[in-house]
Amino acid sequence: MEVSCAFPTALDSPDNIALAEQLGYTRAWVYDTPQQSPDVWMTLALAAERTERIGLGPGVLVPTLRHPMVNAAATATLAALAPGRVAVSFGTGFTGRRAMGYRAIPWSFMESYVRTYKALLRGEVVEWEGAQMQMLHPDGHAPARPVDVPVLIGALGPKGHEVARELGDGLYVTLQLPEFLGEYSWVPYLVWGTVLDEGEPVDSEHARVAAGPGWALAYHGAYEFGGPPAVRELPGGAEWMDVVDRTPEHRRHLAVHTGHCVELGEADRAAWQAGGHVMLRNVTFSGTRDELKRRLADVAARGVTEIVFQPCGPDVRTELERFLEVANT
Repeated sequence: MEVSCAFPTALDSPDNIALAEQLGYTRAWVYDTPQQSPDVWMTLALAAERTERIGLGPGVLVPTLRHPMVNAAATATLAALAPGRVAVSFGTGFTGRRAMGYRAIPWSFMESYVRTYKALLRGEVVEWEGAQMQMLHPDGHAPARPVDVPVLIGALGPKGHEVARELGDGLYVTLQLPEFLGEYSWVPYLVWGTVLDEGEPVDSEHARVAAGPGWALAYHGAYEFGGPPAVRELPGGAEWMDVVDRTPEHRRHLAVHTGHCVELGEADRAAWQAGGHVMLRNVTFSGTRDELKRRLADVAARGVTEIVFQPCGPDVRTELERFLEVANT
C-alpha cells in the first residue's frame, strides 16, 4: 500500500508538499475548497516547481466551481510543469459546495462533466452548454493533445460507482469504505488522525489539535446527511447543535463548516469539551503505533491501495514523520 498525504490547501502547502517529498511520501493531494483555501491549481503549480518526484493532484475537484475547459487547461499546465506526476480526482462537493450553502451535485452532471473534461484533454471537439469548443492551445501554451492524466472519482454509493467504473482510472474514497472498492486497482483512502503515544488520553492537547479537525467531520457529516437529530445522537452533539442553532438558518452552513479539516470551530470545541472526544479512535485514524499498524493492514486487506494522511496542527513535520514511520514498519 502506497503512503501519500493531503493538505487543505494553505499558503504553506507547497513547502509542506516539498517536505513530504523529502520524507518519502508517494503523492500529495490538495483540496478544492475556495471558500477557505488558496486556489488549488496555483498551489499545485508552486509545489511542482519545488519538487521533483512526488505525485501531485487535486483531491477532489468540484465540477461546478469551474468550466470544464478551465480545469482541462489547468490540468494540462500542471502536466507540463510536473510531467508524469499528475493525477486528478473529482467529487460531488462535500465541503467545496456545502460550506457555501449548496447541495452536492447530481451524478448525472458529474458524468457529463468528466466525460467532457476527458474529451478536451484528448484534443476532441466537445459541446458544453450548447456551444462547440476544443483546446486550441498552440505550442508553448500547453502540452500537445492528448494529455494523458489519470482521473479518479470520489464515490461512496451505487450512482458514483457507476460513473467511477465507466470513466475513472481509480476510486478516491474518504469517510467510509464502500463495499465495491475491491473492483478497483487504484483506491486512495483519505484519513485524518494522529499517532498517539502509549497511554496518551484521547483528550490530550496533542490529540485535540492534531486529530480534532478530522474528528469534527463526524458532526459536520452527520448534520449534512442526517440533520440535527443525527448530530444529537453523538456524544457532545446536543452542545454542538446549541452553538449552530444560534446562527440564523440561512447562514447555518457557515457555522457548521468553519475551520473544516483545519481547526475546531466554536461548535466543535463545545462538543469536544462536552465529552465528544471519546469518539476520536472510532471516527479518525488515531491510535498508538500498534493500533494503527493493525488498522492499516485491515484497510489494505479490504482493497485500499494508497493511504492518504492529512496532518493537522502546528507541527506538520512531526505528524508526517510519525505517520510515515508507522505505515512503513
